Amino acid sequence: MGRKGGVIGFIGGSGVYDIEGIEDRREEFIETPYGPPSDRILLGVLEGRRVAFLPRHGRGHRILPHEVNSRANMWALKSVGVDWIVAFSAVGSLKEEVRPRDVVIPDQVFDRTKCRPSTFFGDGIAAHISFSEPYCPLLRKELVATCRELGLRVHDGGTYICIEGPSFSTKAESKVNRAHGFTVIGMTNLPEAKLAREAEIAYATVALATDYDVWHESEEDVSVELVLENLRANAENVKQIVRRIIPRIPEERVSPAHNALSSAIMTDRSLWPKDVVERLGVIIERYVQ
Repeated sequence: MGRKGGVIGFIGGSGVYDIEGIEDRREEFIETPYGPPSDRILLGVLEGRRVAFLPRHGRGHRILPHEVNSRANMWALKSVGVDWIVAFSAVGSLKEEVRPRDVVIPDQVFDRTKCRPSTFFGDGIAAHISFSEPYCPLLRKELVATCRELGLRVHDGGTYICIEGPSFSTKAESKVNRAHGFTVIGMTNLPEAKLAREAEIAYATVALATDYDVWHESEEDVSVELVLENLRANAENVKQIVRRIIPRIPEERVSPAHNALSSAIMTDRSLWPKDVVERLGVIIERYVQ
């Protein structure tokens, strides 16, 4: 299956179910070897670049964090030529200085999920990607600059701890997460970021703080109502970030992530099972030629 590169992908988190202003809009449902993605992919042109948008939780927010089929989502985005992904994510703040409605561009992630498929590989093909820098440094730099240009309160760097959910944290868990020095807490960046790296897609997150989790003495218990109120306030920021970041993203494949598999696949090529190669499809097609 051939593909054209250079597409900028956007993944919408809680409260972000569409991108306005896309021209030549069309929606495409991609069948994948890993099952159905979260929803149809919106394709088109924005600010002169080809873009693709996928709502992580489905339109109407039907899918819980642990139910998100990240393998199908990433395979589908790769199949339409996505080389860059800006992923929006609603998060709780674990630091006093990160206030609700602030933006964080994390540079690290910590995994506390429990039961999510986190790799495309296995079944006869072993691969070990480098993941010391889970978010693309080039994309992070441009996102920070974009937010500063827009006058947003943005924090450059920090650790996103990803929990299983779907419940919010207990006070004990929140205090432990703070003691470890984590910056924000969310439920969706993993395995998404790992699978993006395996798919050789440059990936970065825009973490939108909605609350202080439950550690803050003056903070009311985290509720859906509180989160939704701040999500609505963040929606305008998302629109501005999307339009402003597009011209900053290179059209060429210049991120280290774009060659993540070049030295990651350990299994001798002669031993790759044919059915696994076929299932991986667009993930490894450049290494099968």
